[in-house]
Amino acid sequence: MRTDHAFDILVVEDHDFQRRMIVRMLERLGSHTVTQAANGREALAALSTGQWCDLLVCDLDMPEMDGLALLRHLGEARLDVPVMIISGQPRALIESVESMARAYGVYVIGTCDKPVTELTLAEALSRIEERLPSDNEVPGATLTLEETLDAIARAEFEAWYQPKIALGSGKAVGAEALARWRHPQRGVLGPGMFVALLEQSGHIDELTATMLVQAARACAQWHATGHPLVVSVNISLASLGNAAFADSVTRLVVENGLDPAYMNLEITETAAMADLAPALENLARLRMRGFGLSVDDYGTGFSNLRQLTRVPFTELKIAQNFVTDAAERPAHRAILKSSIEMTHSLGMTCVAEGVESAAVLDLLEELACDQVQGYHIAAAMEPEDFGRWLDDAPRH
Repeated sequence: MRTDHAFDILVVEDHDFQRRMIVRMLERLGSHTVTQAANGREALAALSTGQWCDLLVCDLDMPEMDGLALLRHLGEARLDVPVMIISGQPRALIESVESMARAYGVYVIGTCDKPVTELTLAEALSRIEERLPSDNEVPGATLTLEETLDAIARAEFEAWYQPKIALGSGKAVGAEALARWRHPQRGVLGPGMFVALLEQSGHIDELTATMLVQAARACAQWHATGHPLVVSVNISLASLGNAAFADSVTRLVVENGLDPAYMNLEITETAAMADLAPALENLARLRMRGFGLSVDDYGTGFSNLRQLTRVPFTELKIAQNFVTDAAERPAHRAILKSSIEMTHSLGMTCVAEGVESAAVLDLLEELACDQVQGYHIAAAMEPEDFGRWLDDAPRH
């Protein structure tokens, strides 16, 4: 299975024979440019030249600088390089290293037990193709705060929608609104390109307001056409320190024709809740007004049982990391099972995100998960495409 694109790939492996075998398999898979390194130091030296790298294949046990140190350096340098971890170490150790790498901010595209197979490499390359920028987008280019805020003012940001399906019935019960920037020169950009910039500069509320307005209007339109869905909008923890935030959210949603009972506010747990008192006040007020409150990406941040009990959450979304490969990884399956049981014991709805295969969907149904979303159901769609998808979906 050859790939459609040619990639710049760096293979970091100290065993000469195994490294040459990986290189040959990659060459058979496409016209790729493959650079070789025998340890982490050589890999960092290759990356220091400024050459763009589409994929880094990384062994763990190597002399001079092992794979763990290399992954740490990648995270500290904030190099946006997709990494595939390969190793002959026990699976539990590989999974622990994967978690470590993600904690450092490294994008791990997959892991593989040795010996590496051509099929495994092909799957990694296909994932790289899925995240390719548009024809107008420049890899590695940065955006300025000024142009981002100007784009919000010019209404270049729009909400795309990914459906949420009820397990058992298979019916659409909701949709998550995901921010997209339709950049006039660089094409459609995802949230990874601008959310952190807006949060760090204190301007995330401008984007949140845009998303709330568009999501409320879209959901009201779905209701008018016979689809009583609930729409979900992501809320930054940075916004919850403002005591007036709940009033602002309520006003925007109601003024745009939607009952708050049909909107879930998803609060990601990847950052600690710094201003606890105003955050809890905002969340309590929003819940009193009928909004659903959701813990987003559960399992990737700082949440604990105390956090779950002191906030009036109505929904818990299990992070994609524990869902996508739960059918193959016993440890992830165990975490998935216990998370679903805990969610139900707390009286909340359980949603699994990152469902990418029929095997995982079957597993979630077996474990009595309530709702699912992911590429196996549908990717995020533009409003018009989502409307057409919805018209073809099973009705309530």
